[in-house]
This record gives sequence, C-alpha cells and structure tokens, in this order.
Amino acid sequence: MDVKLLDDGHKAKWDAFVDACPKASFFHKSGWKDVIERAFGHSMYYFYVEEAGRIVGILPLGHIKSLLFGNAFISNPFCVYGGVAAESEDAAWALENTAVCFARELGVDYLEFRNRTTKNSTRPVKSLYVTFRKNLDPEIDKNLGAIPRKQRAMIRKGMAAGLNATIDPGVDRLYAAYAESVRNLGTPVFPKRYFALLREVFGDSCEVLTVEHQGLVVGSVMNFYFRDEVLPYYGGGTERAREIKANDFMYWEVMRRAVERGVRIFDYGRSKEGTGSYRFKIHWGFKPEPLPYEYELVKAREVPNINPLNPKYRLFVSAWQRLPLPVSKVVGPWISKNLG
Repeated sequence: MDVKLLDDGHKAKWDAFVDACPKASFFHKSGWKDVIERAFGHSMYYFYVEEAGRIVGILPLGHIKSLLFGNAFISNPFCVYGGVAAESEDAAWALENTAVCFARELGVDYLEFRNRTTKNSTRPVKSLYVTFRKNLDPEIDKNLGAIPRKQRAMIRKGMAAGLNATIDPGVDRLYAAYAESVRNLGTPVFPKRYFALLREVFGDSCEVLTVEHQGLVVGSVMNFYFRDEVLPYYGGGTERAREIKANDFMYWEVMRRAVERGVRIFDYGRSKEGTGSYRFKIHWGFKPEPLPYEYELVKAREVPNINPLNPKYRLFVSAWQRLPLPVSKVVGPWISKNLG
C-alpha cells in the first residue's frame, strides 16, 4: 500500500474520507493540522493510504517535544480521540507500521494512539480516561425527562435564575470564563489564539455558546458539530456560576439546541475517573466508556503518566491555583502548548 503525507492538494479528499468513515471522528479532520501548527508550532504529520487513487485509511500524528514533559508522537495531540481510521486491517497495519518506524527513526520516547475503541494489540494500554456518549431523543422534553431527578432540579434552578444563553460570534468571553476555570483547577490555560483559530478553521462546525446573568458572563462553552454529533469541548464558568447553576443550565442549552438542529448523539467528552467532571457527567445519567489509549514504547520504559493526578505534580497544581488570574494567562500558554 502507498502511504503518503498529507499536502494542501489532498485535504478535501482527506476530509471526505473522514466524513464517510465510521471509525473517524471530528478530531481526524485535516483542520487540526493547521490549527496545531499555527497555534503551538508543533510539527504535524498526517499519513494516509491510497488504493487506486482513493484514500482508504488515515493517521493524524503530532510531534510534541518538551524538556518538561518529554518527546512524543501523539495521534492526535490536543484531541481526545485519534489513532488510525481505516477501511481495512491492511490499511491500518500500513499506517501503524509507518508511524512506529518514523517514531524509532526520530528517537521519541513513545508513540500514543488515542483510540476510542479497543483494538487487538499487544501494546500497553492506559485506562486513565473514559468518555461519555449518549443518544438523544428527537423530542426535547424527553431528553430533559431522561436526566436523573437531582440533576434535572439543578437545570431548573438555572432556568429560574433568569440565565440567558446566546451564540457568541467571538472567543473573548469564552476565553475569560475558561481561563478562570482552569486556573482554579490548577491547570495552565491555552493561548487565546488557539480558540480563535479553531473558530476560523472549522467555521460553522465550531460554535461558542455563552451564558449571562444580569448582563454578566457566568459561563461559556465551545462546541464541535460532526455528522449527527455535538461535542461540548472547551467550557468554563466564573465563581458565580456554581451558585446559580449556570454550568448545568449551559450544558442543557447545548443539548436542547443540538436536538433542534437534528443532532442525535451528545458526546460529553473525556474525563479522568474519580474527578469532579467525571461525577458531574455521571449525574446527567451518562455511562462511562473506557478510552483504551495504546502506547508504542520507543525510548521510554513505561507508559507515561503526565496528568494533574500524578502525585509529582501536586505542588505545581496547588501553586498554580493561587496564581493571580492575569499572571496565569501570560505564563500558562508557554506550558500548556506542550501538554498535547
């Protein structure tokens, strides 16, 4: 099989394959290559396989090299899903074999395949993350009724608080709410340019919903639309949001509006088991699905453990939570760009 690297002339064919392939996701779209290269400066290698001039398999791959967090190939960085999407086992093998050879040639520590489903492989698997996906009913009220009673009460409290949700043309208000949220969690924020590029590159497939209370922003979320799915991906709320149940109201608004658009699947995204976001999604009646990320260890001797739950990052997380918000917005992007 003929394995090639994506160029500008084949992006339309690549995206047509992504739209048609059941194993592909929004995070396989060619636009991620442009976004990550322009926002973070990382080298991106998008491999594809052709048969008789037709794309039959793809593998988006990014090279993240950092003194703090190591040297890795990730499929796909800054995305929760990735790995090979192919029509046949032969195409999948050709792509994986190419990636492994490339990883060894460049001498990275490891190669990470962010698979959404389990594969028959002898590679080590990390089971830190789960995802949450649920089918939506075409009738809006039935979706509200399917949410467990206590969580439904939180949504109704948000409605009663007089919250207002609007589609936001820009990313300024999203960034303000998101930056505050991740600082409070002890996590470095991405640069605002990254969010602006997501809107620019993905257009109508990338939508920002912002919630206000008495004229003030209390929450905002960036949503991706792909085929018949909606994926609320980057969201955050202000300190006031918890008191008036703004986050509960906000995600219900995403769900409600998605149903109006004919969306059939709500993808609540990735969470680490046992965290606050994990429990929040469980309360909505979503069931966790393990994300079996696979690793090809090259120079590394064990599967990496780069996440805030790792005890060795505890002091860093605690210190970051105490940073003044303006400082976190300046320093955060220098660190977060390597947390792909």
